[in-house]
Amino acid sequence: LIIIDDLMYMAMDQNEANLFFHLVNHLYERSAVILTSNKGPEEWGELLGDQGITTAILDRLLHRSEVLHLDGDSHRIKHRKTLFQAKSVQN
Repeated sequence: LIIIDDLMYMAMDQNEANLFFHLVNHLYERSAVILTSNKGPEEWGELLGDQGITTAILDRLLHRSEVLHLDGDSHRIKHRKTLFQAKSVQN
């Protein structure tokens, strides 16, 4: 099992996109993969800088896959106030 969190958080250069393609291609039909991303697949082409590589990556990732789309506020941001608020002291 390979888990990659926050994929596409930042754009990849050509070399990084090629390496990511080779990783996905190597794992294809050999291993389970879990990915999280705050970017939709329609945005990946711009972030990878190559629509051909993007199509090949998505083709392999989406074949025999389950896609879960979660929408809503970030859990981290939702609870940020309580994490950083100073506790009041009662006298």
